[in-house]
Amino acid sequence: MTDTTYPKTLQQQLRSAVHQNKRFSLTGQLERLFAQCFHGLVYAQIWEDPVADMAALALQPGDNMVCIASGGCNVMSYLTADPGSITAVDLSPAHVALLKLKLAAAQTLPDFDGFYDFLGRADVPGNAAVYDRLIAPVLDAQSRAWWEARPRLRRRIEMFEHGFYRFGLLGRFIGAAHLVARLGGVNFRPLLEAKTMEDQVRFFDRRIAPLYEKPIVRFLAQRRASLFGLGIPPAQYDKLAADGGGDVVPVLRERTRKLMCDFPIAENYFAWQAFNRAYAASEPRSVPPYLERQNFQALRRNASRVEVLNRSFTDVLAEAPDASKQAYVLLDAQDWMTDAQLNALWSQITRTATPGARVIFRTGGTADILPGRVAPEILSRWSRDEAASAAAFAADRSAIYGGVHLYRFEG
Repeated sequence: MTDTTYPKTLQQQLRSAVHQNKRFSLTGQLERLFAQCFHGLVYAQIWEDPVADMAALALQPGDNMVCIASGGCNVMSYLTADPGSITAVDLSPAHVALLKLKLAAAQTLPDFDGFYDFLGRADVPGNAAVYDRLIAPVLDAQSRAWWEARPRLRRRIEMFEHGFYRFGLLGRFIGAAHLVARLGGVNFRPLLEAKTMEDQVRFFDRRIAPLYEKPIVRFLAQRRASLFGLGIPPAQYDKLAADGGGDVVPVLRERTRKLMCDFPIAENYFAWQAFNRAYAASEPRSVPPYLERQNFQALRRNASRVEVLNRSFTDVLAEAPDASKQAYVLLDAQDWMTDAQLNALWSQITRTATPGARVIFRTGGTADILPGRVAPEILSRWSRDEAASAAAFAADRSAIYGGVHLYRFEG
């Protein structure tokens, strides 16, 4: 089965989420190229920090959540908070297949060590056979078809024998960044072995900051298509550049600095994925909550509470009962939306929210994008929690976004 077997309506939804300009304009062409990228695997690991999310949302046992799935690390990690239900949606068939695989692995693999070999190390010979024997029999037909397809001679599931986190659009982007760093004489091992945050700052100042002054790096960074590998479409690229006064390079330099310097390297699995292309080899190590040993039983117990849908967030909410949800996770999807799409989304969020419900989202730029775009009669029923938003931004170890925003429903 190829990705084109998914319903045309889903492909149309993906196009409508990204296409904001005329087909034959330069930006329009870039948007269409970006949309094509989303037909395959983009994120092997999600790049929003679920620990920061859970703290900001103050998740309670029994909460009913609606989330964008992306790489699924967030949804899997939220299960450790004992939610009542999670509806996970994504327009990418690959992301839907990945989350369903993770949920099936949690329910079928016999112990944590096997689970970690499959999804944490994700490079163990025999992982494909584990899939065939234990996971595949409980997967739905469409997900099985995705993992068992052979787009490049071997089955997709065999990525889990060859370093899964090196694959996908983001994995290839990180690989290209490593190549540029090597050409610049940078070895990331001293960063990964740093004993103090002062050592991390020194590494960044001496080895990384100068790279951003090199003409080839500046040239590449100033091409809007260069950040497709981070899942950044043209509209979001423009928001990043706006924060740098029209130049995206200082913005990228600052966010690289935050990733390298603002958190102890041993406690930041995003930095390990960026600079090691894998999690640390031995315990204790920093990993998403769903890959922590002490959370395995909760994960197994709660995995059946997740519904995964290859649909748009707004359409799914339109079918949900009034006042039925307590938490919403939008990631950075709103950066891609038109005003009409934002209003349709927030109309459904408002209808389905219970009093006190929370919405968390990220923006590529620093500014909150809702005021002036979402109708006042909708947005006035919500309040932005300034303290929680600032705390979540400071705690987000992925360091890729300009802002984290938490809204509360006043009812």
